[in-house]
Amino acid sequence: MTRIATVGLLTACALGSLLLTLSASQWWWFAAAPLTAAALTGVYDLVQRRHAVLRNYPVLGHLRFLMERLRPELQQYFVERNYDGRPYDRDTRTIVYERAKGVAAEEPFGSERDMDDRGYEFLVPSMAPVDVPDTPPRVRIGGPDCTEPYDMALLNVSAMSFGSLSSNAVVALNTGAARGGFAHDTGEGGLSTYHLRPGGDLVWEIGTGYFGCRTREGDFDARQFAEKAAHPSVRCVSLKLSQGAKPGIGGVLPGSKVNAEIASVRGVPEGETIVSPPYHRVFSTPRELVRFLARMRELANGKPVGFKLCPGSRTQFLAVCKAMREEGTTADFIVVDGAEGGTGAAPLEFADHLGMPLTDGLFTVHSALTGAGLRERIRIGASGKVATGSDIVKRLAMGADYTNAARAMMFAVGCIQAQRCHTNHCPTGVTTQDPRRARALDVVDKAARVARYQQATVDSALQIMAAMGVRDAAELGPRLLRRREDHGRFRSYAELYEWLSPGELLAEPPEGWAADWQAADPDSFAS
Repeated sequence: MTRIATVGLLTACALGSLLLTLSASQWWWFAAAPLTAAALTGVYDLVQRRHAVLRNYPVLGHLRFLMERLRPELQQYFVERNYDGRPYDRDTRTIVYERAKGVAAEEPFGSERDMDDRGYEFLVPSMAPVDVPDTPPRVRIGGPDCTEPYDMALLNVSAMSFGSLSSNAVVALNTGAARGGFAHDTGEGGLSTYHLRPGGDLVWEIGTGYFGCRTREGDFDARQFAEKAAHPSVRCVSLKLSQGAKPGIGGVLPGSKVNAEIASVRGVPEGETIVSPPYHRVFSTPRELVRFLARMRELANGKPVGFKLCPGSRTQFLAVCKAMREEGTTADFIVVDGAEGGTGAAPLEFADHLGMPLTDGLFTVHSALTGAGLRERIRIGASGKVATGSDIVKRLAMGADYTNAARAMMFAVGCIQAQRCHTNHCPTGVTTQDPRRARALDVVDKAARVARYQQATVDSALQIMAAMGVRDAAELGPRLLRRREDHGRFRSYAELYEWLSPGELLAEPPEGWAADWQAADPDSFAS
């Protein structure tokens, strides 16, 4: 049947039903109304020029777009197995939900993972386990230049801005952080009342847009920064160089989304489109970066100051290490964001192909700082697909001192991985500025879930460490994490990477690092 014949048949049926309605029974309206709507749709499909499928298959072609829209849900609920979903598999989402609800996260009948697959990882248990500590350990953040150090939890809320998240989600996260005694990174969208009201500890993140401490022209405003950094809830300040999902790219906030509240928080004009550049205006070399970090710490009255990045070039990071040595000052902490991370929307090519995965990024940063003789002064945070106790232990074994979680914390406040974050149509009210959708997120209930999830996950990490015979996270190391290379061989991460000893780059750089160390220039970010 041709496309015109299809529309003609629908039109004829609609007219027939309409005539029967007028002459026989009003019940024919139930047939006339949908048939008339279908006929009108078919006529529109024939004359529109945007979709070739609809021009060739009027009315029926809409089924293709419907199935495409439903595909993520069908995939998640009916196709994927418990352990192979992306970005997070069902097993991981379930364990977060259960811990957030206070339910024992246990698996009956053994693992569903294929442990014979190449790349399978495991942590090494001990034949002499130890007791689990009564109190979770804390990590002291603050080098010799810091006068107000902060004790960081092993698991914290990673960077997510108000604007990306709804106000209810931000309040729930910060209330949970206050209740559980862990830190909450604000993201680069500014310091809002929703971050400050509950009283949870904050890591105030400053990005390339300098939101909350910017001049009208978009430059860094030292006065505003000092005033806000003095707030007692702000315990650390983090300068964002890049993030995992989209390293090297800025953002655009359309003017239609810049309402009065968001404009006030970000320090931008209401209704105007705001562009965050991919680069910082206040520095252009590693040396200038280090000097700016020192200035931020001074403006913040000695509170810990650090930076976040998704590493890509070993040479560039070594250049920062050289700059810190030559300037005689360091960051207090560095957050390594893996390329697999990211709560916001990003171009697919950036999310898939730019930046190091978290494992490689941690190795690069930890080894570079160690080899440059700086590791003892700087703490390392790991951010990127951290959701379970085993994730925490693996990252500590790879060189991190603590971890941050973003998407797992979103699960704790109700996210169902619908992947509608960038559309403003989040079905659970987590990533939307639609008041009707956001009100579905009950702050009291979700705050309790955030606190329970964090506590249970840290407890799980401590139980795993005890099973490994480890009393202190400092005893963990890459030798305790193994990966299957083939069906007959496992190798530890101590063998897979070339780890540096303290000060090794300063004495005699090993062959694998010598060229990068020599090329690193504290006055240039050249790779």
